Amino acid sequence: MPIIPDTKDWTWVLGRPCPECGLDTRSFPREEIPAMIRANAAGWRAPLAAPGAAARPRPDTWSALEYGCHVRDVFRLYDYRLSLMLTQDDPLYPNWDQDETAVTGQYAAQDPAAVTAELAAGGSAIGASFAALTPDQWLRPGRRSDGAAFTVETFGRYFIHDPIHHLYDVTGTRPA
Repeated sequence: MPIIPDTKDWTWVLGRPCPECGLDTRSFPREEIPAMIRANAAGWRAPLAAPGAAARPRPDTWSALEYGCHVRDVFRLYDYRLSLMLTQDDPLYPNWDQDETAVTGQYAAQDPAAVTAELAAGGSAIGASFAALTPDQWLRPGRRSDGAAFTVETFGRYFIHDPIHHLYDVTGTRPA
């Protein structure tokens, strides 16, 4: 059974806690986002180093390696989108098909050690980008092609749910 593409609009995580991973994106100061990113990136080391990291637990569920590749790419993409929000007025983000990226990027065939290093570097980069924000920059807008509109703050809160949720998918451990 192949992976079924996720077509949900996850922006609802900005208004209520996620019933799966437990993260409430409203429950922390925005200034904690960089530390949360760094902690998440570090949290991927053990699952990606574990024997069987490339094995899917079920045919319709990504392996730890595939989830790690996805999070690595999310770190890179969202750092790019954040830079658009900081340098353009109300940018429209380019579309991204995460499922197509997983196939063309051959997530299942990647080296877990390389993915761990790339994920750490991506987390460090986007963490630094969020850490460098000034108070006024948190208010800058940006949009997705489906009409979802964000400020840098809501964008950051929406973004941090993704890697936290996927680490939960892999480990079964909710964030502290």
